[in-house]
Amino acid sequence: MESNHFLVAIIIFVLTYGAIVSEKINRTSISIFGALLMVSFGVLSQKDAVGFIDFNTIGLLIGTMILVNIMKRSGIFEYVAIKSAKAAKGDPWKILVLFSIITAVFSALLNNVTTILLIAPITLVITDTLEVNPIPFLLPQILFSNIGGTSTLIGDPPNVMVGSAVGIGFMDFIVNLLPVVIVIFIVTLFLFKIIYKSTFTKFKDSTDIIMAMDENLAIKDMKLVKSSVAVTLFTILGFVLHDYIGLESATVALLGGAVLLLISKSDPEEIFLDIEWTSIFFFMSLFILVGSMEEIGVIDLLAKKLMVLTGGDMFITAIVILWSSAILSSFLDNIPFVATMIPLIKSFGALTTVSVMPLWWALILGACLGGNGTLVGSSANLIVSGILKKHGNDLKFVEYMKVGFPLMIVSVGISSVYLWAFYL
Repeated sequence: MESNHFLVAIIIFVLTYGAIVSEKINRTSISIFGALLMVSFGVLSQKDAVGFIDFNTIGLLIGTMILVNIMKRSGIFEYVAIKSAKAAKGDPWKILVLFSIITAVFSALLNNVTTILLIAPITLVITDTLEVNPIPFLLPQILFSNIGGTSTLIGDPPNVMVGSAVGIGFMDFIVNLLPVVIVIFIVTLFLFKIIYKSTFTKFKDSTDIIMAMDENLAIKDMKLVKSSVAVTLFTILGFVLHDYIGLESATVALLGGAVLLLISKSDPEEIFLDIEWTSIFFFMSLFILVGSMEEIGVIDLLAKKLMVLTGGDMFITAIVILWSSAILSSFLDNIPFVATMIPLIKSFGALTTVSVMPLWWALILGACLGGNGTLVGSSANLIVSGILKKHGNDLKFVEYMKVGFPLMIVSVGISSVYLWAFYL
């Protein structure tokens, strides 16, 4: 690599990431521009640039989006929410517990952003009926969407990226991360009860209104409910078994989406319009940007520096990655951070003789849980903030951080103990 290419690549990368972090320019627009500059200035050839794109990640995201976009048209998510509120008999605390469980489970099986988009508006209907402040109900949903999303391959974009890059399967995530996620969920829920103790009082009049709701009216198409649930369950089974049946997770997701698209007779144009293409192109551009850093040797250089800094000690390295990931992901988007860390950990692994699997779990736990630290730490956080603002309830950055940041620190502390006890 010529020295002028090295310098050009560094300048493009730093300026592009700076623009992404500043949020002054649309992150997808600037990342596409930065990626194309790398090709235009000869840092990468067009063929090499395309080669750095992880199409397993892209396919998995698109397939999952197709499934969810069809599924939500059936009304099943609204049905589950109303059914849960009635099961809680209108008790605000029980509603929060049930909605938190639903949010965490759906975030694990679908993804956290989709779950928040579906659950948050329904939560507002319930809180309006109860005549209570919606923030103590929606703020936990932000945290539990990120916590739940940590536990599976498809729950959060960083998981998809790491899983695809390293070959970590669906069941590997469940076995290695679900136990600590359950502990974090229980501890966080307990702390929420202490924080918002005064909010959780029962209102008889509102209870009567909730109990009078008919969840069956939420179902728009029962045939679609049955077919979408069946296909989704088979797709999840495919994720669980993909290592054994010899199919990549992207193939499983796209196959599930294609089957549901076919049997539901949905209009493909409508479904494809709802796919988050801006996120897809953002991912593709990031792969090219980070690939350029691999090409010029920067990633290898950083890996050697990390080895020197930690003395090659796996415990110290894992803790450094966990906490730096968490703190940085609280204030920056975790996706570009993880995209940069993947080749770094791979290079670090090439320099040591021991398994670096604990480092991958540290990265995922830090990046996903760190998103709970501030209002800008995750896409789910920003979505809820926007929904609340439209509803007339402005969730301030500092107000959120007073609750979210300490709870994030607690969750990462639990993760540190977990990593030390079981891996290090």
